[in-house]
Amino acid sequence: MRNVAIVEAPSVLGLRPTGVEELPAALLGAGLAEGLGAVRTGRVDPPPYEPQRDPETGLLNPGGIAAYSGALADAVGGVLDRGRFPVVLGGDCSVLLGILLALRRRDRHGLLFLDGHSDFYQPSAEPAGEVASMELALATGRGPRVLADLEGRGPLVRDEDVVALGFRDAEESASYGMQPLPSALHAMGLDTVRALGAAEAARRAVGLLTGGGADAGYWVHLDADVLDDAIMPAVDYRQPDGLTWQELETVLRTGLTGGGAVGLTVAIFNPRLDPDGTIAQRLAACLVRAFDSQG
Repeated sequence: MRNVAIVEAPSVLGLRPTGVEELPAALLGAGLAEGLGAVRTGRVDPPPYEPQRDPETGLLNPGGIAAYSGALADAVGGVLDRGRFPVVLGGDCSVLLGILLALRRRDRHGLLFLDGHSDFYQPSAEPAGEVASMELALATGRGPRVLADLEGRGPLVRDEDVVALGFRDAEESASYGMQPLPSALHAMGLDTVRALGAAEAARRAVGLLTGGGADAGYWVHLDADVLDDAIMPAVDYRQPDGLTWQELETVLRTGLTGGGAVGLTVAIFNPRLDPDGTIAQRLAACLVRAFDSQG
């Protein structure tokens, strides 16, 4: 098993304070650190939440997210500097910007993006200005510069170095007017995953991430809503269908053993929607099993 270090990143600056900020405590309480044999390297708390959209950018909390991204990048970078494998427990998906900033400070990396949504909105199409619906667009350099060009390093990841796998929101996002995914970005929606099978889809994704120019490796980002709504109702934006536990475990195992993974995010799971803790236990067990296959 990898030399794992857990970083707690309980930010909801890109969403709303509905309970997602309790994700780290819930998964740690479910025994994730012990199961991974991980050390806990600290917690990066966000600045205060501002509920009003910024009139200039149309985003919620753009300044706070920019500042938080720098602080989280420092924390993730410190873990990498010590030769450990960071597992970042969000929070909402806007934490990905700080993680990718840490990688961008070092070299060119890829991204395996596991999410039930493609998260490629522009502010004019996102109904509430939530950065958690825009982080992939921002990470690839699209959107207001305050977040699309963090530290003048944008884009944080190149289109061709991204595989978005498992999303199933194409009809909904089109109805809102979300910008299309760029042709160079490797899109493997849920239908494609099902047609190929989870194992083959994951192998192809890893091949794309390791066969291009991102020689420094790739980050694995997991949004819990990539799972089937029937087994993962503890998320804020629900939609039908999704991956089974076994499919997710297969994808994670392949991604984490593909020779290039440098870290993992877990985001969006909302413990307030899991009052008896059974989903947290199941999610923690899935993550541990995915890591268990590594020598």
